[in-house]
Amino acid sequence: MNYHTYYAKADRPVETCVVGTGGFGQSYLAQAQRVPLMNARIAVDVTAESAAAGLKAAGIETRRIQVCTTAGDAKAAWDRGDYIAAGDLAVVADLPIDVIVEATGQPIAAARHALIAVEAGKHLALVTKELDSVVGPGLAALARDRGLIVTTVDGDQPSLLIGLATWAEVMGFDIVAAGKSSEYDFVFDPSTRRISSNGRVADDVDLAPHWDLGVRPVAGILDARHAAIAGFPQRAVPDLCELMVVANATGLQPDRQDLHAPLARIGEVPTILSQRLDGGILDGTRRLDVFHCLRKPDEVSFAGGVFVVIRCEDAKSWEMLAQKGHVVSRSGATAMAYLPRHLLGLEAATSILDAAIHKVSGYGTDYRPRYDLVAVATEDLPAGTLLTMGGHHHTISGVTAESRPAAPLTPEAPAPFYLAADCRLAISVRRGEEIRIRHLELPGESPLLRLRRSQDERFFGR
Repeated sequence: MNYHTYYAKADRPVETCVVGTGGFGQSYLAQAQRVPLMNARIAVDVTAESAAAGLKAAGIETRRIQVCTTAGDAKAAWDRGDYIAAGDLAVVADLPIDVIVEATGQPIAAARHALIAVEAGKHLALVTKELDSVVGPGLAALARDRGLIVTTVDGDQPSLLIGLATWAEVMGFDIVAAGKSSEYDFVFDPSTRRISSNGRVADDVDLAPHWDLGVRPVAGILDARHAAIAGFPQRAVPDLCELMVVANATGLQPDRQDLHAPLARIGEVPTILSQRLDGGILDGTRRLDVFHCLRKPDEVSFAGGVFVVIRCEDAKSWEMLAQKGHVVSRSGATAMAYLPRHLLGLEAATSILDAAIHKVSGYGTDYRPRYDLVAVATEDLPAGTLLTMGGHHHTISGVTAESRPAAPLTPEAPAPFYLAADCRLAISVRRGEEIRIRHLELPGESPLLRLRRSQDERFFGR
């Protein structure tokens, strides 16, 4: 595809506003200043001052940034051609913005921002997967009713994986598995027996005997590898969250409720994430999973990229492709096609331009609740416990996440993970139990809860 031709119908730059100037928002603001078909003159954050700092970090001169606390201030600044920093999306929502980029990572705040965007007649680029996992399909449908687009965003794995998986289907490939690598590699130095991941280090790790798959059974090697890194986290809520978005958009499904999450070298992926009858670990096809990229210090990273494992229907073609360096399983039954990157806000422009220019959503036309990401206690939680969400990965202490078939909220329904976040337990929950709706003190006026009730009614009826 020639992208210049694809976007040639644009008659002016797309005007955008980013809400949340953390990692994604910051990278978006920086790159947006270089995209000819897009402007990003407005930043919103918890405070107007932090929004202004985000604009400054993107290279905007201080004299060109106006801190605005009222809609009137924002309109005057817009008319002057200034950059605008605000502490509330409502202050800037009536400006001539085409697309609002929601990147706060906070589900309740994001729900409010999404409603403001739709009510103001703006398209929404939804980076906050925490909101997406609870109400994404309903929010997209609500916007569609008003002629608006809600889209996932390139630069994050869900959008890139939806694109790669649907490309594979259009090409006629039989998908065995699809997924992504986890955010941080496991880097092993055989000479020192040291392994590191995300700033954590372990010495004297016994991985060398399990470095190569060879012809040995996959399950035994994976068990040995996971035992060797037992001190490291091996499941991450964000990975589950992102893959649930993909499941709802594509119909692909997890093979197990908490994912296999194997520790694998890049060339091993189509062998490991294949069906058991082909020597892999999966019970079926069209399965979603994540792998932890295992590599040496001098080997290339998968960089949080995305992949599909496809069946090699034409052995002769795949033999030729293997000779050209494509990654084929040891049985020759499957191969991997992949994108070894996700560039955060640096590559978000394609999704935003698609929404504004072509009125196309990255979710596709069949985005619906197929799965829920639900909360499961990992320790005994007494009544009164506040399920505080925090940290870089937006986790909850004492709680993990698993996938379940989607269902409407009832007192006995397992609570969506990010609906339970920051709620208080009304009833104690034992380790290993699902946290159910009846266990929670839910805020009655929460925009997140309101959107979820609306989604349930739309897709499941009253």
